[in-house]
Amino acid sequence: MTHRRILRLSGEDTREFLQGLITNDIGKLAQGPVYAALLTPQGKYLADFFVIDGKDGSVLLDVADSLADMLVQRLTMYKLRADVRIEDSGLHLHRGTGTPPEDGFADPRTPDMGWRAYRNDPQAGDDGTDWDALRVTHLIPETGIELTPDTFILEAGLDRLNGVDFRKGCYVGQEVTARMRHKTTLRKGLARVEVSGEAPVGTELLAGEKPAGTLLTQAGGRGIAYLRYDRASEPMTAGTAQVTWQGPGGDSHD
Repeated sequence: MTHRRILRLSGEDTREFLQGLITNDIGKLAQGPVYAALLTPQGKYLADFFVIDGKDGSVLLDVADSLADMLVQRLTMYKLRADVRIEDSGLHLHRGTGTPPEDGFADPRTPDMGWRAYRNDPQAGDDGTDWDALRVTHLIPETGIELTPDTFILEAGLDRLNGVDFRKGCYVGQEVTARMRHKTTLRKGLARVEVSGEAPVGTELLAGEKPAGTLLTQAGGRGIAYLRYDRASEPMTAGTAQVTWQGPGGDSHD
């Protein structure tokens, strides 16, 4: 499981500040935590995170530790004179499956990814959940694996995962994201594939001799791949592994 850092944003301007930056609607916090991303002005991925109501007027951001310093730096650059303070909360992420505990909530991307809670002490031990297998089954991209700086979030399926609100108004990268949404079809994106054999994350996929994408997370004979859909209809190889996509409407593509 990716190591996480829980940031706390406080100050009178916090929610208005975030509303103008991130891909989801801060107003939804009244119903529970939301999943969102911060993009470049060109519409490419910078960071994804969970936004949680801190219950004391503050807002928590649950972000991968590898991106936390960059995210703080970027938010600080944007805040200018706004009344927003950004600091580490000192809280720790706890995760599990089944019914959420009293202080937890179902993952807003899909309840099939279990629950999350934020506590003062680190989580003790591992409950044995194969989180990669769950991600592959439900086509959930992971920070630093499927979600990288060259990613367009619609190709990664963040709209399907409740990470984008198309009615909230402007945010950084909104214009490019809106244009992509209004295309008739995406030509590239993440999809589930069947995998026979093993290949390292990031192995190039070939359809014959033509590049067809990249094989990413794998678990239980299935995987997540970034595909060029026009080249993925035939069997593919990733090193010595055989890879098959069933195509739109099939079990391996949403």
